[in-house]
Amino acid sequence: MGVSQEAHEFAEFLASVSAKSSTPGLDLAVIRDIVDSNHKASTEPEGVTYAEVDAGGVPALWAIPEGADPDKALLHFHFGGSVTASMHSDRKAAGHIAKAAGARSLVVDFRLAPEHPYPAQLDDAETAYRWLLSQGYEPRNIGSTGHSIGGTLAVMLPLRLLAKGEATPGAIVSVSPWTDLTIQNASVDENEDNDKMLSRNTLELFRGAWLQDPAVDFADPAISIANADLTGLPPTTVHYGEYETLADDGAELGRRLADFKVTSEVHPMPEGQHSFVLGAGRVPEVDQAIQQMGQWLRKHLGT
Repeated sequence: MGVSQEAHEFAEFLASVSAKSSTPGLDLAVIRDIVDSNHKASTEPEGVTYAEVDAGGVPALWAIPEGADPDKALLHFHFGGSVTASMHSDRKAAGHIAKAAGARSLVVDFRLAPEHPYPAQLDDAETAYRWLLSQGYEPRNIGSTGHSIGGTLAVMLPLRLLAKGEATPGAIVSVSPWTDLTIQNASVDENEDNDKMLSRNTLELFRGAWLQDPAVDFADPAISIANADLTGLPPTTVHYGEYETLADDGAELGRRLADFKVTSEVHPMPEGQHSFVLGAGRVPEVDQAIQQMGQWLRKHLGT
C-alpha cells in the first residue's frame, strides 16, 4: 500500500512554500507572510465558526464546532519553530481537530522569536491556560494540543504546571514535536530529502532565534523534553511523520512516555510530512490521524 495521491500533492505544496520562504535576502516579515500561506493546504472544516479573543493579554482565536461540548476546551499551539506562523496559519487545522474532539479549541497566537526568545512562548501558553481556567474550564476538561514547536509546547506547559504542583490539562496531543534541541537525532540528516518543510539548517536557525541565552545548554531537560522527567504527565498521544527530520524526536518522546509509565500512544505516519495536520480535509491519511486524535481527546476528556 502506497500513500495517497493527495499526500504526494501535499508534500509538493509544502516544498513550494519552503522554496519561496527560503529565497535569499527576504525580510523576516515577508517570510512570515509566506509561511502563513501554509493554511491553504487545509480545507475549511464544515460547521466550525471562529472568534478572536484576548486570552489574558495573549491574542487567540476560538475554533468552535457546531454541537461542541460547552464544558470542554482544547488549548492549541501552532507550528513555526517559534519564529514563524500564527493562529491564522493553524486556524483550519485546529478547527478540524476541534471538530473531531467535539470541543472548542483556543488557538494561541504566542509571541515569536527572535523578538521574543524563550521562554516567552511558554509564558504565553501558561497565560492562555490560566485564562481558560478563569473562564470556568476545569483542568481535567482541557486538552493541550499542537504541532512542531506547538507540539513541544503542548508537553512543556503540563511539565511546567507539574513543577509548580498545579493541576495539568487532562490530555495531550503532540504532533511532530521538536524534543531534542541538540539536533543530534539521525533522522535529521537521513530525512533531509524526504522532509519538504524542515532541514538541519532551518532547525539551527530556529534554535538560534529561540534560545538566545549564550549560557543555555541545549540538552537541558527544560528545553529538550526528550530529557525531561515525564512523571505525572496526563495521557499523551504522539503523532509524527516517518519522513520528518524530527521523526526520531517523536519516536524518542514515545519511548520516554512509556519509560515514565504515562498513559500514551505513538502513531508514526508512513511517509508522513512534518506538521502533516496542515493537510486536514484534503489528505485521507491526515484525516484518519485527526480522527484518532479526536478519539483520544474524547476518551480522556470525557467528551
